[in-house]
Amino acid sequence: MSRFGGALRSEVTKITSTRMWWILAIIMVAYIAVCAGGAAALFGAVGPHNFGPSMSGKNLAPLIYSFGPTLGYVFAVLLGALATTNEFRHQTLTPTFLATPRRGRVLVAKLVALTGAGAFYGVLAMIAAVGAGAGLLLAFGIDPQLSDPATWALVGRSVLAMALWSAIGVGLGVLVPSQVAAIVIVLAFTQFVEPLLRLASSFAEWTAQIGQFLPGAASDSLVGASFFALTARPGGPTLEWWEGGLVLLGIAVVVSILGWFTSWRRDVT
Repeated sequence: MSRFGGALRSEVTKITSTRMWWILAIIMVAYIAVCAGGAAALFGAVGPHNFGPSMSGKNLAPLIYSFGPTLGYVFAVLLGALATTNEFRHQTLTPTFLATPRRGRVLVAKLVALTGAGAFYGVLAMIAAVGAGAGLLLAFGIDPQLSDPATWALVGRSVLAMALWSAIGVGLGVLVPSQVAAIVIVLAFTQFVEPLLRLASSFAEWTAQIGQFLPGAASDSLVGASFFALTARPGGPTLEWWEGGLVLLGIAVVVSILGWFTSWRRDVT
């Protein structure tokens, strides 16, 4: 346990000793605050009832707060991927493996450390989304639902989703050691490929059954709310929140194992 503790402390030091984590965090918080606050102001000014029943009453606040994980998960994935690919790029894995020859221990420590960092990003994302969103809802006389336990359950599940996304980023960074390639894959898949796949899967019942297992759809199921869900077919299949969490966890495990058998065991010198 003490050896693993040493490996874990080393991974935490690697994260906190660079500027990457707080630069990404600042951009993420600003982005989410602007989007969540802007959406709350828009619905408050126009009147949520004008957008249909799905955007009124108790449904509006969770949708606003879901901007946290819906927009922030990209930053969590990038954090995990960049923290891992930096090791290959700058050859810091060499002294790490010399100090801790058991590479499996190093990988598990990195997963634990960056899962924790992803959870921290989740806390920051929800502070931005709830802070900006609730403030603007109150300004327009709309109940922000802060006294509702369901709101805080959503916040907790959002933090969990961000943590799992960061673990997926670690697995991707192990599987694709090239930093440029990892960034391109993350941005292309999250911003273009998966949204198109989710839209295409909504046209038929059998494709919708498959589409619910896409990582973004699973994340929305885990969180319990998402603006992207508004474009889905009403009454379409969705996973339970815990099933969505298991899908994300399974993806993180699979890509990490694939990375272990491909690049992690290779000579990095």
